[in-house]
Amino acid sequence: MKEIKLTDSEKDLMEILWDKKKVFMKDILDLYPDPKPAATTVATLLKRMQNKDLVGYTLYGNSREYYPKVAKGEYFKEEMTSMIDRFFNSSVTQFASFFTSNTKLTQKQLIELREIIDQQIKE
Repeated sequence: MKEIKLTDSEKDLMEILWDKKKVFMKDILDLYPDPKPAATTVATLLKRMQNKDLVGYTLYGNSREYYPKVAKGEYFKEEMTSMIDRFFNSSVTQFASFFTSNTKLTQKQLIELREIIDQQIKE
């Protein structure tokens, strides 16, 4: 899969699509918090995201029902991989070291993290 790049505005819109699975333009606008973006702004974002092959639609007469073409988990995986590549020279070990020493994880959270890693090792 090619690298996914979303602007903050595109991410906001994708969150709506991921949450609702399928949604019409009118409903997208209703789901935005105030101040709501203009319909033309959302239409432009949708078109740009279609060009990136991230959003598709089904046509019903003159109405389009939009849906995400990339799963949220896939997007998150690509974002994390890209971040690890850029900031930690593709080293998961450097990332883990930074993450565990520079965040305020509790003893309980560290134990839970170790249990997740131990489970992955067993599989």
